[in-house]
Amino acid sequence: MSRDSLTIACLLIFSLVSSVSAEDSSEDQAARGYRWLRTRAFLPADFDQAVFDQLWTNWNEPLRKQAAEADLRARRTMTLDRYGLMPDPDVKDPTSVPALGHVAVAGRGWAMNCLTCHAGRVDGRVILGLPNTHLDLQTLVEDVRRTKLRMLKPLSHLDLVSTAVPLSSSRGTTNSVVFGIVLGNYRDKDMVVHLNRRPPKLMHHDMDAPPLWNVRLKSSLYCDGFAPKNHRVLMQFILLPNHGPATLTSWEPAFKDILAWIESLRPPEYSGTIDQALAKTGREIFRRNCGSCHGTYGKGRKYPSRVVPLKTIGTDPTRLRALTTEHRSWMQRGWLSRYGKDPVVLEPKGYLAPPLDGIWATAPYLHNGSVPTLWHLLHPSQRPVVWTRRDDTFDHKRVGITIDTHLAVPESVKTARDRRGYFDTTKRGKSAAGHLFPDKLTEPQKRAVLEFLKTL
Repeated sequence: MSRDSLTIACLLIFSLVSSVSAEDSSEDQAARGYRWLRTRAFLPADFDQAVFDQLWTNWNEPLRKQAAEADLRARRTMTLDRYGLMPDPDVKDPTSVPALGHVAVAGRGWAMNCLTCHAGRVDGRVILGLPNTHLDLQTLVEDVRRTKLRMLKPLSHLDLVSTAVPLSSSRGTTNSVVFGIVLGNYRDKDMVVHLNRRPPKLMHHDMDAPPLWNVRLKSSLYCDGFAPKNHRVLMQFILLPNHGPATLTSWEPAFKDILAWIESLRPPEYSGTIDQALAKTGREIFRRNCGSCHGTYGKGRKYPSRVVPLKTIGTDPTRLRALTTEHRSWMQRGWLSRYGKDPVVLEPKGYLAPPLDGIWATAPYLHNGSVPTLWHLLHPSQRPVVWTRRDDTFDHKRVGITIDTHLAVPESVKTARDRRGYFDTTKRGKSAAGHLFPDKLTEPQKRAVLEFLKTL
């Protein structure tokens, strides 16, 4: 072999080794990201095992009596279900460890993390990256606070904040956008804390968490696409005052890994049967009528990242108006966007049409979680005014949550905690209006599109 040939061969081998190493490094980074989520507490502990084991004492009858008569393992399972906390799928007995969205902090208890909202259950399966539509965060924190006061235990940050800022008003959704506004209000562009600032004006509203597996397809974050996709933006919800700039900087590598893990996720396959012939028909109907906004799928797929103007989409405007230009400018000027190196949209005009990978599993629909099934999304005039989750079964016919519908919240429902079980679309931020595009389809065409959506 000549010297030139040997050189070329060495370069080729080096290129292949480098490529494999880079791929392995990426895989390792994603694995590290998941490990950080499962083992590192980026927030203070919310409650300990002793408090968790006494939460049932706050329940109404007959559930309270059922819990009192149950053994410890069954009672803990009931407690997870009561608040929509997901069991850890990696252990044989999930009642022996913290819930999936919490990390054990030695001597202090359970600390919440991203998986509280971003790991859910559908058709009996706990799926990482799936929105947790069972979560009842406000009720959980209220019951934790009552239990701690009875047990003479100190209150946590959530116990205190939730008395002034609602964490959620409907089961399965959270007031998460407002959390970010409040935490950011007390930081300057360099993340230095200024607790002497006046509280911001807030427009409380609940949001449905997006599926994390679609982050890899996006170039920006959130339902209006205003924020850049980078690891620093993911850190918004850990901006407690005791986390100074040095702490945030030291945690950056972990959040780079967490973003890598998020982008490694893939959607789950549909758990039922699919009429493939009908789905094939639906694919073409979808391409002609929906593809310009939501993209095309399969070989040569394309996602346009299109923001649809509010006057066109017609969905609830509260989320768009809740974030002020001032708050968006704070992100643009500061550390979260790398001082403007990553683009921030100061005045978005509407909502981002999301990728629809795994859409079958992500009910309820629209950015506020107001539409319980894909069938209702395709039949705008049939969307319920008020609905409740009937049980934990999956509606394969309509593809989504099995529900009971109501014209209004029953007068017999008196307490705020009970009202959270009813999704009332007449309330601010909860409208199920808009996205009327399916009205131009015939009923057979809607059935075909529904079948196609199961394949994504």
